[in-house]
Order: sequence, then structure tokens, then C-alpha cells
Amino acid sequence: MRKVFGVSFSLKQCRNFGIDPHHTLDWLIEEAGFRRFRLMSYWDEHEKQPGAYDFTELDWQMDRIAAAGGQVTLALGARQPRWPENHWPEWAWKTDKRTRSTALLAFVKTVVKRYRHHPALVSYQLENEALLQKFGRRAEVDRPRLRQELALVKELDPHHPVIMSTSTSWGIPLRRPTPDIVGFSYYQIVYSHGAYRRAFHKPWLHRGRKRLIAWLKRRPVFIHELQLEPWGPKAIWEMPLTEQDKSMGPIQIAQNVALARATNAWPVDLWGGEWWYWRLTKQHDPSIWQAVKTATR
Repeated sequence: MRKVFGVSFSLKQCRNFGIDPHHTLDWLIEEAGFRRFRLMSYWDEHEKQPGAYDFTELDWQMDRIAAAGGQVTLALGARQPRWPENHWPEWAWKTDKRTRSTALLAFVKTVVKRYRHHPALVSYQLENEALLQKFGRRAEVDRPRLRQELALVKELDPHHPVIMSTSTSWGIPLRRPTPDIVGFSYYQIVYSHGAYRRAFHKPWLHRGRKRLIAWLKRRPVFIHELQLEPWGPKAIWEMPLTEQDKSMGPIQIAQNVALARATNAWPVDLWGGEWWYWRLTKQHDPSIWQAVKTATR
């Protein structure tokens, strides 16, 4: 599992579940056995006031993973994984767009300079699903600014590759900016307009788009987010377990991992580690983690 499967980890999602983020990351490393992680540099966490930086928690995460011999893809920018998707600090969002953009570039610069020599760092992910306008709060799609961000990261750190993810789970990135690596998400059971539905995506579709992207862009392609947590009418922690299991139970976990394997788009970064730990420790239900463990063995 350590060679091909990774996992995302979010301080904010741990808070949502009421679980200790240090204990959760320790469990993902020691018990679950992960050594590949995607971490977040949430702007509203690390610069709550202009120019006043606090990277205490992110430093701990990076150092903890490094001590275990692990690797980190570090998310950069305003748009990063977990709700509300766009993590603007209040002070930045209240400014005009020009000022906000300047502040964003300054924050990205600060993060890259802080971690570019860290032993755990292997890559960056810039602006998660950057051009997705309809999902999340305070979305602000700006392709020219995105190109500036990529150029800045490459100038500050030419040694680590930059990942960017497609803004839908089926699209093909054609226009600039062109990252070093392209990631895409893979979801099967989603909830919208009051009902659960099964996505139409099949492994052959993703194999085909992987080949097409590789041919058009000459870039490697992988699954940066494989759905292994529920998506329902409420936040996960607000739903009873029976409702959670409608979109993600042991059988669906096995199916999703099997589908991801069939795409042959490696590595595969899993989505839902905080939920597995919450089900195990707070709900006393080992079935979810056991299903993940078995499927990724």
C-alpha cells in the first residue's frame, strides 16, 4: 500500500469530526501504514492577520511524516481540499481583487520558501480543482492569476514538480497553465438534487483520458482523489451511520478501489482518512477501515 496508495489529511476535517489531528495522523502513519500524504496549507489557518504567520500545525505534520520516512504533496493557494473549498482569510476576501491577488501570491511565496527544502516534500498541488466555479463558497476563477501562481512556484522551487487537478472528474485540460503532473478525481456515488446517483465514469473512460492527456500535454496522470467517504444530504458527522452507508460502505469501498486499479493511473491518493478513523474510534465501527485495508492490500 505504501508504494501506490496515498491519503489526504486535513486539520479542518479532523476538527469537524471532533477528533484529535495529531492522533489521527499518528494512526494513519503507524496503524494504517501510509507513507504518501497530501497536506493542506490553508491560508485562513496560517495567516489570520496580514503578515502574521503561524505554521505550527503544518510544521508538525511535515516533520511527523518526515520522521516516518514519508512523502508529502503540499497543497498551495486559496482553493484547497475540504469545505468551503476556497480558504480565503476574512481580511483578504474583504479587499478588492487586485489587493487580494497580490496577497495570495505573497502567501504562496511564503509557503514555498518555508518548505521547499523540507525532507518530506516531493511535490506541490496548486489550487485544487482551480477552475471549478460551481462547487464551494467564494469561488474566484482567474486563469491569468493561476498562471502567475504556477510561474512563481516554479521560479522559487524548480526542483519539485507541481501538480494541478482537472476541474471536473471527466474533463481534459487543454489550455494553460500546464503543470508538471495532472491529477483527476474518481467518484462513484454522489448526492445531488435530493437523491443519490451513480456516476457514469468507467475505468475505460479514465484510461482513455489518461492516454489523451499524456499525448496532448506530455505529462503523467494519476488519481489524486479517490472517493472513500460518504457524500449525502448532510455533512458526514451529521448523518446517522445508516445514511452514510448508502453512499459508502464496505462493499462500495471495495468497488471503488477495484475501479481505480483498473484505470492504471498510479499512484492513487485516497479520500476519507479522517472518516475512517472517526468511525473506528468514535463510532466503534472497525468495518470501514477493515474494508479499506483489505481493498488496498
